[in-house]
Amino acid sequence: MISNFEEKMAAPGFWDDSDKAQALIADMNAVKGSLDQYLKMQQDFDDAVLMAELADDEDDQEMADEVAASVADLMTRMGEFELQLLLSEPYDKLNAILELHPGAGGTESQDWGLQLLRMYTRWAEKRGFKVETLDYLPGEEAGIKSVTLLIKGHNAYGYLKAEKGVHRLVRISPFDSSGRRHTSFVSCDVVPEIDDTIDIDIRTEDLKIDTYRASGAGGQHINTTDSAVRITHLPTGVVVTCQNERSQIKNREQAMTMLRSKLYEREIEEQKRQLAEIRGEQSEIGWGSQIRSYVFHPYSMVKDHRTSHEVGNIGAVMDGDLDGFIDAYLRSQLKIEPSE
Repeated sequence: MISNFEEKMAAPGFWDDSDKAQALIADMNAVKGSLDQYLKMQQDFDDAVLMAELADDEDDQEMADEVAASVADLMTRMGEFELQLLLSEPYDKLNAILELHPGAGGTESQDWGLQLLRMYTRWAEKRGFKVETLDYLPGEEAGIKSVTLLIKGHNAYGYLKAEKGVHRLVRISPFDSSGRRHTSFVSCDVVPEIDDTIDIDIRTEDLKIDTYRASGAGGQHINTTDSAVRITHLPTGVVVTCQNERSQIKNREQAMTMLRSKLYEREIEEQKRQLAEIRGEQSEIGWGSQIRSYVFHPYSMVKDHRTSHEVGNIGAVMDGDLDGFIDAYLRSQLKIEPSE
């Protein structure tokens, strides 16, 4: 496969389309990365076998313990590698556009949205992904009214599609002077970043484009010109906004990419819905799908309602430790058992 990539890169006119060239190089690097991982695990397995034989011959318990630790680490890496290979849908490898929208509940829900923003940012950074804030609407007292992130990295969408749905918080609200327990909800929407290489029919006459003055978190990055862009797709009612760049033209280009991504995702969801009807299944796609509960009080627990995967260390989860939940969900969709 790598030789096929190299053949295409050596072809005349390869750099005529810079975007396509960069995409092909990224795909080749991802394949090379997977091959390097496999070869490293193979070498580590061979080394562990030799060490195990040596420990047995010399009756060396310390070496045997070292082998056991190496094998446990190798099993973890093999499980992660297996999941990477199984993310094979055409848009799994793409960047992800993630949106957070607090539900009813005012400041409490908006603060919950801010906590989730921090959680996903920490998760992405731990994976080495790049995070860009495309749109940010701060809450009136605290938190956020909405936020849109572009998370760049190989398989970013493949992983983050596991997070799509409603996230529920139960805690003693710091904004309630009576110290009562509150339940808050935030909707997380995730779509792949679709570029113009995928054909999505968008007619100019179907678009309503508004411009307005951008604003940012804590009043930062406030522009003195109407650089922020809002695009409404009239036939579907889909709305996208972008205020990341100071240039209205660049914000419009990014907003169009977001719109293309959302419309593509709608097509995919419609196909899933139709397939579910044919199979006689109940579709669970949409805003009302509560996927996970985060309980801060009267006990500490995070539980995913789709897989029953739960964690007691809520601090670690809020600090970006989401791989267990993502792994369990993706494996449940792929019908494979979680790695030990």
